[in-house]
Amino acid sequence: MEYPAQISDVIEEITPPTQASVAWIAVAVAALGYFVDVFDMWLFANFRVPSLTALGVSGSAITETGAFLINCQQVGFLLGGFVWGIMGDKRGRVSVMFGSILLYSIATLLNSFVTSVEQYAILRLLTGFGLAGEIGAGITLVSELLPRDKRGYGTTIVATLGVAGAIAAAYVGKIMLWKHAFILGGSMGLVLLLMRLAVYESGMYSAMPRTDNIRRGSLKTLFGNRSRIGRFVSCIILGIPIYLVFGLLITFSPEIGSALGMTERLSVPDVMIWGSIGITAGDLCSGLLSQKMRSRKRPIAIFLAIGFVLSLFLLSGCLSTARGYCITVGIIGTCTGYWACLITTIAEQFGTNLRATVTTSVPNLIRASSIPLNLAFVQLTSIGSPITAALWLTIIYFGLAFIGLLSLKETYGADLDYLEK
Repeated sequence: MEYPAQISDVIEEITPPTQASVAWIAVAVAALGYFVDVFDMWLFANFRVPSLTALGVSGSAITETGAFLINCQQVGFLLGGFVWGIMGDKRGRVSVMFGSILLYSIATLLNSFVTSVEQYAILRLLTGFGLAGEIGAGITLVSELLPRDKRGYGTTIVATLGVAGAIAAAYVGKIMLWKHAFILGGSMGLVLLLMRLAVYESGMYSAMPRTDNIRRGSLKTLFGNRSRIGRFVSCIILGIPIYLVFGLLITFSPEIGSALGMTERLSVPDVMIWGSIGITAGDLCSGLLSQKMRSRKRPIAIFLAIGFVLSLFLLSGCLSTARGYCITVGIIGTCTGYWACLITTIAEQFGTNLRATVTTSVPNLIRASSIPLNLAFVQLTSIGSPITAALWLTIIYFGLAFIGLLSLKETYGADLDYLEK
């Protein structure tokens, strides 16, 4: 098999050919796994209105019920992030990749057969729980297989291909019925499950001492001192603007567009395509820029600042067309495409015995940040304008992200072969 020149150069510098093949397979499978993860995760956002309409929900109840179901999914992310993360440190990274994809594939398939909102809620929770294990296990494995000066390339590949799943979900949202789309998502996951058979465990994890004073996946160890707690919280709040864009500016774009006075109704799949293309391009650019600048924090700071300014512009009322809204969301999506840098930073902040726990739980806690986001948006909208609500939430979420960035240490080139005691 011949690899692209850039990738093969990176792989050949890592290890001898046999181990290099293991590393490349892990990158490829993790990237495809994250693609399916993101695809399944955003199917509901695209089919919120038609699926709820089919279940007899109408009018303003679509917004409230949609927010409730999104929150159910996010609760699944929240619970699954800790469960899968702890298992990743106790049982291994690869075992989590198997278990999580099996669960979310079956749950996604069953979404196509729901006949009530209650059934929908249970399955969205189970889907979120299953999806929670994918990205953390994949990024942890890739980070431990690649050398310190090259791991940014591997995680960039995973993140870029992964978030492209949102583009696919948006496109499917325009051409397929909602039931058929859920069947497709679940089937893709089951096919991917077979590819997991080619993935081997991280040597760094396998070599970790099994002694009483080295606790693997221990929440007591994770929250045992202020330094770890501070790093953990900072990683979470640094990523929440990403879900401000997807959870608010895209998912509730019809309501925001109407409040902005647009005569043309915004379509979530249309906005999703632009935002997804943007964040995919942003992941690639931020990851490569990180390697070029030899820094994780500086690219994130640049992307955050531009994204904040553009978000305020979007909500200022200067845009009057649906196309203008979509294009602006696409540019903002590019600015929140620092996800590639962020997930690499998360993996680099903690030792091997806690790395899977943190790298799995933090992205899902970031996803779960849309729970207070949705609740606040619905509540603030009920007493005022959707624009005012969105503006306040934008200021708060970006403000917290800047605080998180300032609190974290620079980790480019950090040695990951150490333990938290």
